[in-house]
Amino acid sequence: MKRIVAEFLGTAFLLAGVVGSGIMAAKLADANGALALLCNTLPTGAILAVLILTFGPVSGAHFNPAVSFAMALRRELPPRVTAMYVAAQVIGGIGGVLAAHAMFELPLWQLSMNARTGPGQWFAEFVATFGLLLTILGCAARTPAAIPYAVGLYITAAYWFTASTSFANPAVTIARALSDTYAGIAPAGVLAFIAAQLIGALAAVALARWLFEK
Repeated sequence: MKRIVAEFLGTAFLLAGVVGSGIMAAKLADANGALALLCNTLPTGAILAVLILTFGPVSGAHFNPAVSFAMALRRELPPRVTAMYVAAQVIGGIGGVLAAHAMFELPLWQLSMNARTGPGQWFAEFVATFGLLLTILGCAARTPAAIPYAVGLYITAAYWFTASTSFANPAVTIARALSDTYAGIAPAGVLAFIAAQLIGALAAVALARWLFEK
């Protein structure tokens, strides 16, 4: 139960960070798109490092069904626990979005109108998730203590080098569909994003097995 609660809380704080900083960025950036993205990027990377350091010793700090899926494929997480992790991540992500809306006095329940779709966006999500999983698995194989910082820095960079701004997380994708704010994604784009993310995770697991294991 402690592990499930850690996954719930970690994903909730992650989404509160992503959506909350997006709302604040849109308020303060005065229609400057680059500044708004930067203001959304830095808190996301920072909160990820903090959350992994905080909850990593309890649950492994996945906060991401793609990561849990990868660990299940590697037989490091039993199927039943994987399902519980994913449920906690999705519910926690939605809770984090609701918390962000409440803090900024916005309607709690929303549907995003922010269209994110097309082959470039889908490929970007494959690349973003593939790179994220390689970062995690590579650090785990050689320098586990570096994972919190490596993941935070990777996501900070991937916000800028991917066309989709690096969701790289099915729970994040679902939750952000429920926020008609700067960070949102229209529900019509969710399934394609999740498919690309899971394929990216699968490819990373396959490559990591050869690349990093002795």
